[in-house]
Amino acid sequence: SFAVRTHFFYTEVEEENPEFWRAQAKQTLQSVLDRKLNTKVAKNILFFLGDGMGITTYTAARILKGQLQNQSGEETVMTMDTFPYVGLAKTYSVDFQIADSAATATAYLCGVKTNLNTVGVNAAARNGICRTQKGNEVTSILKWAKDAGKSVGIVTTTRVQHATPAGSYAHSASRTWYSDADMPDSAIGEGCTDISSQLLKNVDIDVIIGGGRQYMTPRGTKDPEYPADFSSGGKRRDGRHLIQEWQNMKNGKVAAHYAWNKTEFDAIDPETTDYLMALFEPGDLRYEAERDPSMDPSIIETTEKAIRILQKNPKGFFLLVESGRIDQAHHQGNAYLALHEAVAFDGAIARGLELTSEDDTLTIATADHSHPLTFNGFPFRGQSILGKSPLWGTDMLPYTTLMYGNGPGHKIVNGKRPDIRNVNTNSMEYIQLSAAPLDSTTHSGEDVVVLARGPMAHLFSGIQEQNYIAHALGYAACVGADLRHCQEHITPAVGRTSISPNGNGAAGGLATPISILLASLLAFRILM
Repeated sequence: SFAVRTHFFYTEVEEENPEFWRAQAKQTLQSVLDRKLNTKVAKNILFFLGDGMGITTYTAARILKGQLQNQSGEETVMTMDTFPYVGLAKTYSVDFQIADSAATATAYLCGVKTNLNTVGVNAAARNGICRTQKGNEVTSILKWAKDAGKSVGIVTTTRVQHATPAGSYAHSASRTWYSDADMPDSAIGEGCTDISSQLLKNVDIDVIIGGGRQYMTPRGTKDPEYPADFSSGGKRRDGRHLIQEWQNMKNGKVAAHYAWNKTEFDAIDPETTDYLMALFEPGDLRYEAERDPSMDPSIIETTEKAIRILQKNPKGFFLLVESGRIDQAHHQGNAYLALHEAVAFDGAIARGLELTSEDDTLTIATADHSHPLTFNGFPFRGQSILGKSPLWGTDMLPYTTLMYGNGPGHKIVNGKRPDIRNVNTNSMEYIQLSAAPLDSTTHSGEDVVVLARGPMAHLFSGIQEQNYIAHALGYAACVGADLRHCQEHITPAVGRTSISPNGNGAAGGLATPISILLASLLAFRILM
């Protein structure tokens, strides 16, 4: 179609024709009408979690994705946009209106809401108090899947001990107990263990991909990538080398591989690999916009490798894929980095869909919580999502269309906002203005979107408590405590007598009406 662009103003000539919108809506309506419920048991579960990906972030990332492809952006269709079933999840924790990633992970992975900063435990546990943890542990959908014979994995752009992945395997009164060096002596004395050691002990996880090397190795251990940087080296006080322990656990039994760089990672053949641990950084991975493609694979590449390893299991798999640094960029007040993380996340979802079948794979895309990011002003169609609103403030100064409610971007000096007329707000370094000063932007408490496709995806419609997600997943895949769905899919043998609704025996549910028909025909013949 012919397009006209003047400065930021953008219009498609075809969009001025009402038939364009009518035809588009008609096509969409028909696709919805043609939709058939998939009520099969889910063989596989792909769980995509955008940490901090609130609806504003989702919308802004959609626009950025289109603009990176030289489009206007607003009409862009994200991979996530194609999911047929949409719902909302309430994210509050037991003790706070606005939750953190640990409490929310416990909700959507374990099916139980809990307190802030605790992970894999119920709300009877108290933040940082070891003795309250014992007896209050709760298990996750990942463990339920493993217990059912499925292969399981975690892929994250953060450290593998971070709140979201930890929710799938750990039980900790504090989300920050990454290694024993992060724990108080009292907690160790009371028998609590760090999250890294639980990664090896609690669940036999087939694929572990992310960062967090330094929490796995003893103090004094040099990092292989940054040997001169003491802060990147091992942190453990107990002398344990958990990477070597993991390798020793697998030796002689299965094909297991460890990788810390892209060269090693690329050399691993999924077809001949049973177990994989890949830790690409001492802590969290680099932002997508800063990633060195020669050293670290993208979230698209790690997602693909994980799926190819896990899908060899004829019983299916569960995979948690987290884009964890959307959240961390928002904490920095940096919308550029956050949105580029979200765009890469959508690419990973696309790859996941390419490698699996909607017929037997239930795919979920959601967020754990939101951030106080606002999308405001009256920007023209096609204007850069990272740009400035054409409508200025009453102080006769411009502002960006993306801003934060609080965070490090608070820049009021002598009662005035900074003049950004000559500032490139599209740069990777720009920190958006915030209303209240904080060193780190907080989370926000509005509902988050839940998108679903595949077997039983319709279960994820409506507005639900966040902990409902784990129960719906378990039901759909017949893992965990609720096995009604697979029992409903047991097909009776042909000719077997079953009980009809009126209590009479009926072969396949058809004997009663057939008997009535035959009796009627016989009576008719006698009367003749």
